[in-house]
Amino acid sequence: MIEKLQTDLLTLGLRPGGVLMVHASLRALGQVPGGAEAVILGLLAALGADGTLLMPALSYEHVKRENPVFDVKNTPSNVGVIPETFRKRVRTKRSLHPTHSVCAVGPLAEALLAAHIEDATPCGPHSPFHALPRYNGQILMLGCGLEPNTSMHAIEELVEPPYLYSQPIDYTLVREDGTSLVKTYTPHGFEGWEQRYERAQDILPPCALKRGPVLEAEAWLIESAALWDYALSALRKAPLYFVAEHKHSGDA
Repeated sequence: MIEKLQTDLLTLGLRPGGVLMVHASLRALGQVPGGAEAVILGLLAALGADGTLLMPALSYEHVKRENPVFDVKNTPSNVGVIPETFRKRVRTKRSLHPTHSVCAVGPLAEALLAAHIEDATPCGPHSPFHALPRYNGQILMLGCGLEPNTSMHAIEELVEPPYLYSQPIDYTLVREDGTSLVKTYTPHGFEGWEQRYERAQDILPPCALKRGPVLEAEAWLIESAALWDYALSALRKAPLYFVAEHKHSGDA
C-alpha cells in the first residue's frame, strides 16, 4: 500500500526532494492497512530523504476566545487524523502559533517553521504558508477537494478583504520547554461569508494544478508560486472572488 501511494503521488507530479504541504482525508483514500501512519510513510517515501513534508496542525476549535491557551507539545489539531498522527511523531517539529500552527519534518523544517512566532495574524509574512512559494513548494489536496487550502488565507492577508479579520485576542503560548508568553493576535473572521477556494481551478493554468487518483481518493497538486500569482491577481481585481455570502436556511 505504501508503494502504491508513492507511485500514485509521483505519477501525479510530486517532486522528490521538494517541499510539500499536505491537506488530507484518510477516509477518502479507502481501506489503508496501517491507517494514517502508512499514509505518512508513503508521503515521506515519495519525497525522499531530501524532501520536507508539512501539514497544517490547526487548533482553532480548541484554542479560542473562551480558552486562549496553546501548548505547542500538547494542544491537538482539529483537521483530521492524518495531521494529528503526523503531529505526534517523534521527529515532527511544530510552529508556535495558537490557531494556525504547522508541523514539518525534513531538512527545511526549521527554516520554514521558526519565524511563525513573529506573526500576529494566522498566516502572516513569517508563516510557513507564506514561505512555501519561496521554496518552490507544492500543495497536495489529498481526498479533500480544493476548499480547505489554508495557503489561501496567507494570500488574503496581503489584500485584507473586508470579511477577513475579527477582534484581537490575547493568547497564552506554551513553548516546548514549558515556558510561556502572552501575545495578541488578530484572528480571521469570515462572519456572514463562506469560503469558495475551489474557484482556484478556474484561474490556474493546467501546469500549475494537476488532478488525479491517489489510492481511492481524488487528489489535486498545486504549484504554490503559481497559486500566489494567480490568486493574488484575482483578489486584487475582485476582493470577494474567493467567498460567497452565507445563505441561512430561511434565506430566499
